[in-house]
Amino acid sequence: MNESLKIFAGDLKNAFKDLFPIIVVVALFQGLIIQAVPDNLVSIVIGLTIVAIGLALFIRGLELGIFPIGEGLAIDFARKGSTFWLLIFAFTIGFSTTVAEPALIAIADKAAVISNGLIDAFWLRMTVALSVGFAIALGTLRILLGHPIAYYIISGYILVVIVTFFAPPEIIGLAYDSGGVTTSTVTVPLVAALGIGLASSIKGRNPAIDGFGLIAFASLTPMIFVQVYGIVVYNFMDAPAVTQSVIAAVTEGGKSVASTYVFSAYDTFMALVDTIKDVAPIIIVIFFFQYIIIKKPVAHLPKIVTGIIMVVLGLYAFIVGLEMGLFPIGETIALQLTAMGNNLLIYLFAFLIGFSTTMAEPALLAIAIKAEEITEGNLKQNVLRMVVALGVAVGISLGAYRLVSGDPIHYYIIAGYVMVIIFTYFAPKDIVPIAYDSGGVTTSTVTVPLVAALGLGLAENIEGRNPLIDGFGLIAFASLFPMLTVMGYGIFAEHKKNKLDHSKGETS
Repeated sequence: MNESLKIFAGDLKNAFKDLFPIIVVVALFQGLIIQAVPDNLVSIVIGLTIVAIGLALFIRGLELGIFPIGEGLAIDFARKGSTFWLLIFAFTIGFSTTVAEPALIAIADKAAVISNGLIDAFWLRMTVALSVGFAIALGTLRILLGHPIAYYIISGYILVVIVTFFAPPEIIGLAYDSGGVTTSTVTVPLVAALGIGLASSIKGRNPAIDGFGLIAFASLTPMIFVQVYGIVVYNFMDAPAVTQSVIAAVTEGGKSVASTYVFSAYDTFMALVDTIKDVAPIIIVIFFFQYIIIKKPVAHLPKIVTGIIMVVLGLYAFIVGLEMGLFPIGETIALQLTAMGNNLLIYLFAFLIGFSTTMAEPALLAIAIKAEEITEGNLKQNVLRMVVALGVAVGISLGAYRLVSGDPIHYYIIAGYVMVIIFTYFAPKDIVPIAYDSGGVTTSTVTVPLVAALGLGLAENIEGRNPLIDGFGLIAFASLFPMLTVMGYGIFAEHKKNKLDHSKGETS
């Protein structure tokens, strides 16, 4: 018991350390730029404390429950030798965890208005969920076949670019953002554990090279599927009438008005219900395949169940704390900055909030822990997180510039993909899959709401911009640039190592 409390105390300390950059950024802008003390300061402090507790619980739950059962399932499937059931499991995990994703539901509702009713919210969600299910199954098949991930990802990016030139302008930003909102906080650790467990159990596979990459597939395929869906409905379907009440409801849902935050006891209870609903499909799929298909009891079941409960409670506390402490003040600052009309301050805020929120992302932390474990400490989790956070910061600030200037988004994204392809050629092979996955894990629980608020705030306050079209796209930038910074770090680290080895060789 004492040992468990000691471990949790360490996790809690690390959680507060992860939140510190966010606190500094918010305090800096609130005090020096806005020059006002927030009215709900006590609520903010309490909220951030709850966030830290939730983050600590979440990480401990991953270690106890999600990681072991994910890796255990992968090993059991590999021993069973049933490729069919393994691919069905991979597809089901991808589909079931995506179709109920809250961020996707919100974006699908907005898409109905963007397209004047051409895009149906339900069928858009089905399209994205099918694409993620297909992606996880395809990524799993790649691990089984032992193919280099770069061939798949580069081919996928080329396909995204080709489809973009045929897609209607109204759907492009939405499609790019769809790739960023599909990787939820609970899905990422399980999918990572599945890939690493599978690569570890197959002879001739390297967990560092072959185990990562499933999340990258889940971020890539929705961009293709949604654009193809947009092409179909814009060319072959008639728009139904969209009532003004629907438009008003969706538009209001997209606004980032801090004054609308009244976190009641009912909201607190519903947050728990929503968290359980998000986790339930994953648990149902896991136990169905474990007991019905593999027909083997879960090892250390009490420990696994305890871990799952800790994940649910941790994620619940995390969300409640964010709603109380971070989102209201963060969105207020974003709106006030856009209203001030100082573009440099907007870019600075975008950079700093991108960096600080990414450092606190639970999904990134989960991947970073696995990356350090698989590379035997050669890639430190804190280093990876900082490099990824730098990529998000650059991406969001560049995305904010794009929105302010009014440039078409696909020029930036296509240029970014070209750079990813070039960096892939020069980067060390063991860093490439981790870099690809880094793009998918950055847009999750913390980052997405604040980034979406910034994009909508800019689009609402800049003349000539449409919030429902121009407001999308920042999430795509936040997903793209971490791939470049992580591969760039890998290239630099390898060059430095080779230089050091060369100098040692000359000395000897």
